Amino acid sequence: MLTKSINSTQNAFVKHLVQLKDKSRERKKTSTFLIEGQREISLALKGGYKLETILFYPDLFPEEKLKDFKTDSTSSIEISKDVYQKLAYRDTTEGLLAVAKSKSNSLDDLKLETDTPLILVIEAPEKPGNIGAILRTADAASVDAVIIANPKTDLYNPNIIRSSVGCVFTNAIATGSTTEIITFLKQKHITIYCAALQASVDYYTQDFKKPTAIVVGTEATGLSEQWLENATKNIIIPMQGEIDSMNVSVAAGILIFEAKRQRNFLK
Repeated sequence: MLTKSINSTQNAFVKHLVQLKDKSRERKKTSTFLIEGQREISLALKGGYKLETILFYPDLFPEEKLKDFKTDSTSSIEISKDVYQKLAYRDTTEGLLAVAKSKSNSLDDLKLETDTPLILVIEAPEKPGNIGAILRTADAASVDAVIIANPKTDLYNPNIIRSSVGCVFTNAIATGSTTEIITFLKQKHITIYCAALQASVDYYTQDFKKPTAIVVGTEATGLSEQWLENATKNIIIPMQGEIDSMNVSVAAGILIFEAKRQRNFLK
């Protein structure tokens, strides 16, 4: 099939792609989003995402390499340097972008593959960089699911895709309200450990080998009262400096890998 080409940044499709990149409303309306980078696109394919269109800048990405990314239903478009620079966030993504179909992130669609899942819950995260860092940690620890309560941004924000280096595609992710998520966890008899300063015990004293949800909030406000009221136990990371909190992605990493340490110890 003959590859199309677009050379003008004023092209209607290019303008649509800019909207996909910049506007959550456009991503939700069309159920599509823009991915940048070979690694990120490869991970999306591995995660079962459908690519509608691949765009490549031939000076950085030769057309013959498209076969590694295309399916029969994927169209391809050669783009000029100006168009590539208009759409790309960075110059180190080897000249490749893709338009993909988004997936449902409903709790109803979340399938847990084990009777003793390890789940990370994040309440109301605002910064895409923090979300991306947490998703990288979740992938590294191979948690069973990441659940985002009361999300402030959609998962297909390009800053989340970029900061997660594609781990938004490798994790099982669901979103919902705090009430919905608490109900989901209790119905599945999952122990709820909330990272909090109040009425807390040191995190390493707890048993994370049973079905476990580790719940973290933002550095600014912490977790809502609803979480604290429904926690099985509040846990804390002891600190020896002058401050009483740390970056949420760092805290999540410490807690998740303690759970993994306990679980791997049994193997």
